[in-house]
Amino acid sequence: MYVIKMKTIIYYFAVFAITIASIGIIKLHAGSASVFPASTVTQNGNNEISSESSAQAGEALPSAIGEKKTEVPILMYHNIFRSSSGHGNYIISEAAFEQDLKFLKDNGYTTIVMQDLIDFVYDGKALPEKPVVLTFDDGYSNNFLYAYPLLEKYNSKAVLSIIGYYTDLYTKSPDENPSYSHVTWDNIKKMMDSKLVELQNHSYNLHTTDKGRNGTKKKRDESDQQYRKILSEDLGKLQDEFKSNTGYTPSTFTYPFGSVSNASFEIIKELGFKASLSCESGMNKVSRDPECLYMMKRYLRTPNKSAEDILN
Repeated sequence: MYVIKMKTIIYYFAVFAITIASIGIIKLHAGSASVFPASTVTQNGNNEISSESSAQAGEALPSAIGEKKTEVPILMYHNIFRSSSGHGNYIISEAAFEQDLKFLKDNGYTTIVMQDLIDFVYDGKALPEKPVVLTFDDGYSNNFLYAYPLLEKYNSKAVLSIIGYYTDLYTKSPDENPSYSHVTWDNIKKMMDSKLVELQNHSYNLHTTDKGRNGTKKKRDESDQQYRKILSEDLGKLQDEFKSNTGYTPSTFTYPFGSVSNASFEIIKELGFKASLSCESGMNKVSRDPECLYMMKRYLRTPNKSAEDILN
């Protein structure tokens, strides 16, 4: 009888041990399945699609699990005229811009600048409930003459990306013609002092298509080394001019014409830019991943599509 009881005890103990081990294995595999996907698709600098192993993808995923992404619309403006009739898609009227600012304020939007996004991503600083970024490309003097007073009136912020060559030109030979002239360094300092306008880099003198190059895009017959030298020298020149004229160094590069080469991405980062603006249309979803700050999308504000039309 004693022998039988011992055998019974040993049998049940073995069953219990096997059961516990099985549960542990099931949990382990279930946990793995929730963390590691079958494959992750990435894009390299030559536009070739490749897949990473599930283990590599799994290493990067835990920090992203459950991460909340904030939607941030960016509006793109160019010229502000007294009247926009018959001028095309890159010019809106002063009254239309004021209508945008009024709509944003009345509907709970808060205008922010690129540094706010950078601070959110890198330092965890909070963003307002409904953030929106207003960007002006090229640095025309009408931005200072017509848009800036309205920013003051509505206590709204904006981002102005200038072409350094033209700012230098009109600083040396002032001409505040709203149809064609550009902001001067004095204009820039006044706007910066207001804390309402953030200045950014739109290239020193690559905002052109008449030199065999489309903006800052790489030429077909150009080596990587040649392209790196040209892009670094041009963008670096404007960075240096900002530093010498204002004591400030831009954090964001705005691509001229939205012309982009994959070869530029690494160079932009090496030059110290923590963000870049494209001309691709769409909504941005901002997370704690610094990569989300590059090639940010923007909605073009045309005479026929107001901020209300874009955001509703």
